Amino acid sequence: MRVGVYLAHPRPGSFNHALFEAVVEELSGRGAEVVAHDLCAEGFDPCLSDGETGTVESADAKDGQLARHRAEVAGLDALVFVHPNWWGMPPAVLTGWVQRVLAPGVAYKLDTADGEPAGLLKAGKALVLNTSDTPADREESEFGDPLHTIWSACVLPYVGATDVRRVVFRTVTDSSDEERTAWLTEARRQAATLLTSA
Repeated sequence: MRVGVYLAHPRPGSFNHALFEAVVEELSGRGAEVVAHDLCAEGFDPCLSDGETGTVESADAKDGQLARHRAEVAGLDALVFVHPNWWGMPPAVLTGWVQRVLAPGVAYKLDTADGEPAGLLKAGKALVLNTSDTPADREESEFGDPLHTIWSACVLPYVGATDVRRVVFRTVTDSSDEERTAWLTEARRQAATLLTSA
């Protein structure tokens, strides 16, 4: 099984980095072929060019890094995204990755008979691991959990993922070492479930 794991956090040593490393290690240890990307460390450019703004077919990727990401994502069996909740959104580097890599003609097509988008990715499973400093009750009552909507309604089903799981670790700033250890264990457990057929 081939799994893409994507980290979006600019600070080395962050808890997001620890989650990313734990997931990559767990999946690799269970025999998965892991394609791992620390988007900030790699300097992924999140800015769309004018040629990438078509809604029916994406322009050919002249950027070598972008072309590699598009080719890779087309061959994945599962996706994992690790990122903090910033202003109810993923960090800009990951938002840009979604807009540039999960492009029309690569990850979905709009020209279907019923007018609905058709996902083109074979990755039917996706796991999103978020960190947050907002308590769960406040997130739900005041903000409506926008990250849930982004990943579980707006992005992943659109490109073909039908099994979307999301886990939020909160609140990170005041968490203890014991809590973080337990969260890393849970991240590993969640990652392992991607490798089961059910």
